[in-house]
Amino acid sequence: MDILKDYTQSEFTVKGSRFLSELFPCETQADARNLIKSQKTKYADSTHVVHAFVIGLGGEILGMSDDGEPSGTAGRPALDVLKGYGCTNVLLTITRWFGGTLLGTGGLVKAYGDGAKQVLAVATEAGLFVPYIEKKDFTFTCDYGTYQPVKRFMETLEISDLNEQFAADITVNGKIPVSQFEILAAKLKDLSNGRILL
Repeated sequence: MDILKDYTQSEFTVKGSRFLSELFPCETQADARNLIKSQKTKYADSTHVVHAFVIGLGGEILGMSDDGEPSGTAGRPALDVLKGYGCTNVLLTITRWFGGTLLGTGGLVKAYGDGAKQVLAVATEAGLFVPYIEKKDFTFTCDYGTYQPVKRFMETLEISDLNEQFAADITVNGKIPVSQFEILAAKLKDLSNGRILL
């Protein structure tokens, strides 16, 4: 499964109707709901803000809405494209401004499906998809004497969201791939003669 690193968008027109497809990185259903709400506020002048999302390590949390389009003509085709793409932790919104010509159910399915494919292609071309690596939060405290060798070792790992607080001791926290957690724990123990516990 791949995850999206950054926001991207694409736009197209079908028979006068303007469609804006947007992809957002999204880790929880609550995040998805908040983003959808802000999209609807942002595009209050639009006719529809259709959405689809896939969330979770195995892409097990799914959601979609036709947002007033005929049932099954908008959210479902968009979600089917997302599921077929093998990505997760992603929210897709497709905003439509009606152009005066009805597209019919087949035309809508095609438009929303194409909107999803197009924005996924833009994201792929820009290198915005990366493999999903499950991460674990960690925290530990160390003294100033042990800090430099610990920091040097940590630079060899794939640590993200690193935060260091300097007081009487140094408190370090962040996220690390699950596969590297035990490696870090063992090295910290080794460097501190068992004093640092992850």
